[in-house]
Amino acid sequence: MHIDVLTLFPELFPGPLGTSVVGRAAERKLATVGTVDVREFAADRRGTVDEKPYGGGPGMLMMVEPLTLALESIRRPDSVVVMTTPRGERFDQKLARELAQLPHLILVAGHYEGVDERFLASEVDREVSIGDYVLSNGNLAAMVIADAVIRLLPGVLGDDASSCEESHSNDLLEYPQYTRPEEFRSQRVPEVLLSGDHGRIERWRRSEAERLTRERRPDLWEKYLQRQTKEV
Repeated sequence: MHIDVLTLFPELFPGPLGTSVVGRAAERKLATVGTVDVREFAADRRGTVDEKPYGGGPGMLMMVEPLTLALESIRRPDSVVVMTTPRGERFDQKLARELAQLPHLILVAGHYEGVDERFLASEVDREVSIGDYVLSNGNLAAMVIADAVIRLLPGVLGDDASSCEESHSNDLLEYPQYTRPEEFRSQRVPEVLLSGDHGRIERWRRSEAERLTRERRPDLWEKYLQRQTKEV
């Protein structure tokens, strides 16, 4: 898989994407991340990419022309273009899995007050938000999306089953986990995990995942219950 990021700050990359699991995926050629500097496609020598909005209002808008030219320089027939924006659909594990199926993902990192609507209407396939808050620009959001997507690619994690048991993979938060030592400051590992009874362990993990989701994320718990009802 290849991911390109259209950005005004290419120097921020690879950043976290060059380390840990995602960094190793790049080293092994399982996924690559490139950047396109939108300023290089500005119409003037100053690299102007923003202008005041028609009709007035606060802030500046990213201009349609340099964004479109930058996109056209890398777009392929199989490309999917995602714009990071607070007004987009909520990014979640389901969407991450959808994007992980793509051969070429283009992430457009927004900046300023927003983007000329003509670019969004004619060039962007999906608008995505990583949460109900506003960042200074979309670069961190692009990194979050890229990280979540790349780690789902086959062979990136040491055990591909790991991604299937993580929080949000099935509308449940992940169950508690423990490792050595068996006891630390009077806190013991639950006996069931030491029993060697895989059936009991599986039932305990499911029960704990359901408990945590019910207590901490009632919105996910509702989705989980609805899905369980449909499957029955």
